[in-house]
Parts: sequence; C-alpha cells; structure tokens
Amino acid sequence: MAEKAVVIGAGFAGLSTASLLAGQGYSVTILEKNSETGGRARAWKQSGFSFDMGPSWYLMPDVFDAFFSTLGRRRDEYYNLKKLSPFYKVFFEKAAPVTITDNHEENRALFDSFEPLGGIRLDKYLGQAKYKYDVSMHDFLYKDFRSISRFFNRRMLTEGLRLNLFSGLDSFVSRYFQDTRAKQILEYAMVFLGTRPGNAPALYSIMSHVDLSLGVYYPEGGLAGAAEGFHRLAVEMGAVIETGTPVSGYDFTGDRITNVRSGSTEWKADIVVDTADYHHAETALLPRQYHSYSDRYWKKRTLAPSMFIIYLGLGHKLKSVEHHNLYFSENWDEHFSTIFDSPSWPENPCFYMSCNSKTDRTSAPEGGENIFILVPAAPGLADTDEIRETYAEKVISHVENVTGEDLHNDVKIRRIYSQRDFTADYNAWKGTALGLAHTLLQTAVFRPAHRSKKLKNLYYSGQYTHPGVGVPMAVISSQVVADMIGRN
Repeated sequence: MAEKAVVIGAGFAGLSTASLLAGQGYSVTILEKNSETGGRARAWKQSGFSFDMGPSWYLMPDVFDAFFSTLGRRRDEYYNLKKLSPFYKVFFEKAAPVTITDNHEENRALFDSFEPLGGIRLDKYLGQAKYKYDVSMHDFLYKDFRSISRFFNRRMLTEGLRLNLFSGLDSFVSRYFQDTRAKQILEYAMVFLGTRPGNAPALYSIMSHVDLSLGVYYPEGGLAGAAEGFHRLAVEMGAVIETGTPVSGYDFTGDRITNVRSGSTEWKADIVVDTADYHHAETALLPRQYHSYSDRYWKKRTLAPSMFIIYLGLGHKLKSVEHHNLYFSENWDEHFSTIFDSPSWPENPCFYMSCNSKTDRTSAPEGGENIFILVPAAPGLADTDEIRETYAEKVISHVENVTGEDLHNDVKIRRIYSQRDFTADYNAWKGTALGLAHTLLQTAVFRPAHRSKKLKNLYYSGQYTHPGVGVPMAVISSQVVADMIGRN
C-alpha cells in the first residue's frame, strides 16, 4: 500500500509539491483552508470582472517549463503564455514616464537618455546579472543548504564574491548608474522580494536579467489561470484536494506525526508538507516541544511588507496606462522607512498598478477596465474600516494625479484588501503578504529550514523557505523538498 502524504495548502507550492510526491508514488491529499485552490493566486470574479487577487507578474518562464518537464509534461498542455510588450510602464514623481519593452535596443536607448553611456552600462550590468542567474540556477536555487558549513563551502565562498552575495544591491547598482530613474528601474523588484534595495544582497541584481532579458509574460486567465493549470496537473497525478478544510492540529507518536486533523476529521500521514504560513504552522499547530524555532527567533526576523490593495472595475477605458505600471517617488527611501523603520501608512506612496484588461479582454466587460492598485505597507498596522477607507481614497486620488486618469467615476466594482485579510485568508503573520524579507541574513541557509528539527516526517515549502519569495521560488522550493523526501 502506498505511503500517505498530506500537503497543507493549495497554492503554487502546495500544488507543485503534491504533483511531485504523487509522481514518487505517494498517496497524496491536499488540505486547503479556503473554498478554492490557488492560495494567494486566487481569482476574484464579480459582475463580469475577473481579478488576480495576489501575484500578477509571470516571470522566469524557464522555471515553470522545467517543473512540468520533470513530470513528463509540457506547460502549454495546462495554460498558454503571451509575452508582453511593453513589459511595463514607469511613472516618476519628477520626470516623464517611460516604458520598458521587449526590444533591447529600445531599452539601451532609454538608458542612454538617462545618462552618458547608459546603454553600454546597461549591457554590462545585464551581463553580470545573467552570469549570476546562470550560476544561481545551477548551484544555488535548487539546492537545500542544511547547515552553514554546507552553504559556505569552497565553491560558494569563491562564487559568493563573484555573485556579490556579501554586498548591498543599492551600492552595487551605483557602480554602474547615478541617475535615479535608472537605479529605481534596476532595484524596484526588491519590494516584491520583501526588502529595501539597501538591505538586499547584490546577488539579487539577477532580477534585472529576469525581467529585462527573460521577459514578462501573461498566462491565459492571469496567474490564477496558471494556478488552475497546476491544480489540474495535481489531480491528474493522483492528488486528492480537500477545500474548506483548515488544519487544526496533529496526532503524534514519538518524533513523528501520525495524523493530520481538521476538526473531528483526520488523515493518516506518513509524510506531512506544510506550505502555508511557516510562523502559523509552528506556533499555532505544534505543541511547544515540537517547535523548531523559539519565540526569540521569530521576534528577530525581518518581515516582508504587507500590501494595501484596491480592486477597481471601471466602466470606461484608460488611455495612459499599460498592463503593468509602476510609480516611484523621488525619495523612495521615505516609503521604505514607513515599512521597515517607523511603521506607518506612507504619505507619498510608490505603487504598482495592473490593468490586465489591456491584454486579456475577458477580464472586464466590453468597454471597461480591470484595475489592481497595490501599495507596499508595513505588516501589523491597524486596519480598521475607517482607516482603510480613508487611505483608499488617498491612494486613488494619488494614482489619478500620477496617471491623469479618472478612477472615481463609472466605478462598477470596488474592493479593499489589506493586512487583516491576509491574516484571515492565509493565517499570515502580522498580515504580511510575502513572509520573510530577503536580507543577507534571511537568504539560503538563513531562511527557515525545509525540514522540521523535531519531527522526522514534517517538512515545509513555500515563501518562507529557501529560495524564498515569489511564485517561481515557491515552485523551486517544492522541488527541493520533494527531492529531500525522495532521498530519505
């Protein structure tokens, strides 16, 4: 009889882990708290509008294609991709907006317009970013570093210097560019890795290779459509998915979990993989004697931001925006300070705005637009109805001022989603949207481990573990943990 594996959570990490374990011969059950799968990559549909509730950038297509190929499948059997052009539009506080396209020569010309020799410097910067990406994919991202000694081996110490693992991204970018616009374009992705550029290892310059060289794509149906593809794969591989089933605890025999419980129902488990919020998984589901990490450990962690999100369904078209749009204030350190130093709602917030109806006409009724506005904010802020309504009005007016568009009239759908929603829907610690920030001391071996230190058959995957935040990283994390289980 096949050994039984229980996977907690049906986001990208859970669905991909379940598929891999089923491929190894396990009898797999996925227990999902919410009424639908996808995790943060769920869709919200109302009145003809369909919104990606969480991640909306499809990057690193090679990671997804490689995942499907490990199971003898092709990604295009589950969902189709469209390469975007332009990739995104950037609005600046004190300069004209620019677009980043899929044409490298156009991007070189743009950087030439920022400062002398900007195009040549961009080539050099992207060259080192590609090198880092290739080394990271081969020697870093897909490996589990169970100890500091394994991480700081001879190759990593040698490559670590070339990867700039021990220097900061902001100072590294400043070796190439002085223009604020150029630096912000090359550093903005750190926000979506949960940290500020000054605290991120320069290794993460690989993100410029990811978006400028590998490109930005749109999966049919959005990221929720891609999640549906992962759902279908998991079911085809033999996984059983139980939605509306929050895990309430475990039964133990010695140093092993024997059953996973949801209320009065239980599932026998030879292996358990928790892909939900790591902090919740430890502090709420396990007795203290089985905790891998102390309360002091968690208190010292740097949390990634939460997100203040506004979904708008408009009855009119927008002319000045693209599918992906970013706004950077002149002094964006002030915004970062409200997240990491003095938690508060930012006054002149940087923001991201998606308008995926520019690409996907099925996401909004004819003549309308689908808008998703996101402001990174500190986790743990007070999030009352009054506060969120007041701040939403501030943000919408701010976006109107930046883009010149009307976001107040002909509004068909309006919804706010913030800290308390992340906690309610995903048990997110302090309402964080992303988990742990990617600082040097929260990278690789310094992230929470894939395997419990106290329970032999409990594993973890997802955004808290190595390699970290983001949908591609969650998929890689599932491959790392499945390989660990397969070797044991």
